[in-house]
Amino acid sequence: MADKDKNIADETTKDESESQEEIDTNEEEKDPLSECQKELEEQKDKYLRAHAEFENYKKRLEKEKANSLAYANESFARDLLTVLDTFENALKSIESVEENKESIEKIKEGMVLTYEQLLSILKKNGVEEIECEGEFDPNYHQVVTQMDSDKHESGDIVQVLQKGYKLKDRLLRASMVATCK
Repeated sequence: MADKDKNIADETTKDESESQEEIDTNEEEKDPLSECQKELEEQKDKYLRAHAEFENYKKRLEKEKANSLAYANESFARDLLTVLDTFENALKSIESVEENKESIEKIKEGMVLTYEQLLSILKKNGVEEIECEGEFDPNYHQVVTQMDSDKHESGDIVQVLQKGYKLKDRLLRASMVATCK
């Protein structure tokens, strides 16, 4: 009987030990401190991601704002190009007239000054003429016609029919050109 009582006591102790281990395991799994730390890490990660996203958004807005300011006068500059073309054509036509040279010279002088002022204003505001010498560039030139030329290689620009302009690095109007066949 003593053996039986000893076995029962051993089993009771064993059961109590197993129960205590289960409680310890459950406590470890549900330790409030570790759960709070885990949730804190998750919230910290979410915060850092949201903060980084917000910073990127701010940078994008600043870049868009800078572009808006830089190119705010684009349509105005594009409209002035027509006036510039008219001045160039008027200057060319005055050179061909021979009558009444004195008054024509004064008109020509006034037009030249106005033309130069207009060019100066456009240049000051970032409008530049596109170079049209040499090889055709589809980014800046528009082919209107092709011509035969002994002086030029195939694909080279032979004649500029209308000048092209850009505002800083943005194309306002492509140059209309004739290229060699």
